[in-house]
Amino acid sequence: MSTQTSTVVSRFDVLLERARQLPPIPVAVCYPLTKVALAGALESASCDVIRPILVGPKAKIQRLAEVEGFDIGSCEMIDAEDEIQSAKISVELCRTKVADALMKGSLHTDSFMRPVLAKDTGLRNLRRISHTFVMETPAYSRILLITDAAINILPTLDDKVDIVQNAIDLAHVLGVAVPKVAILSAVETVQSSIISTIHAAALCKMADRGQITGGILDGPLAFDTAVSPEAMKIKHLVSAVAGQADIVVVPDLESGNMLAKQLEYLGGASLAGIVTGASVPIILTSRADSAKTRMTSAAVALLMHAWHKDEDVRER
Repeated sequence: MSTQTSTVVSRFDVLLERARQLPPIPVAVCYPLTKVALAGALESASCDVIRPILVGPKAKIQRLAEVEGFDIGSCEMIDAEDEIQSAKISVELCRTKVADALMKGSLHTDSFMRPVLAKDTGLRNLRRISHTFVMETPAYSRILLITDAAINILPTLDDKVDIVQNAIDLAHVLGVAVPKVAILSAVETVQSSIISTIHAAALCKMADRGQITGGILDGPLAFDTAVSPEAMKIKHLVSAVAGQADIVVVPDLESGNMLAKQLEYLGGASLAGIVTGASVPIILTSRADSAKTRMTSAAVALLMHAWHKDEDVRER
């Protein structure tokens, strides 16, 4: 068990070490009113990954810091009445370039994402916004991205085009040059009665036609054949993705959320959470996530920011 834990930690530590080679970025930390939420921001700051701007009821944040023994003296703070106002202010800090990324604290995801998704005042970009779990598990030899398990409830085929492209771009950020993308379903054959298999077939053909770029797609694939070479052989599949997926694209939010949390709580996986497709990286973690998870998510956000900044320079 100790060997497995060491392996998991070391892979996430690689991401953290990469991030620490870059200048820290200002991050609007929205409503950090639990010990874990505040500790995640402060630990990320102590590792020189972010410079937190704490947004929320100032007196409550200060009281929490005193009770837990946290030093927030070097942190900028912006007072807000409640979680709704905290989210609005945090989004505005990102819109006006005061902050380069956004971090969810201890508020509900709906309250956090509502101003992010606002049509005229939010952080929308050309693509649909989607969430990706960055997962490390002792049972798999590589980092696995799971999308979308937090934002898009019942994504259409058009939605999934953006979801897939967002995940491919994130894989590039993490150092995977040509990510292998498994489009998940319950079976490996296209069946008219299972809409996810039709979506999978269409997405693969769209990749063939250059409508999705930067990765290798295959599907439909069941989860076992996506990650297990043995299952792939037993089912006699010939695939450049099966058994070695870097990204798994789930049919809907419910299946993705269940998959990620089963792997976390029963499979010993560590998960970081990031929102892509917005104008800034968004660190979206569960209120139950550990400070280490938040710190790793912050490291991924910093890597994303640097990657997009370099991309802007290249395009000029």
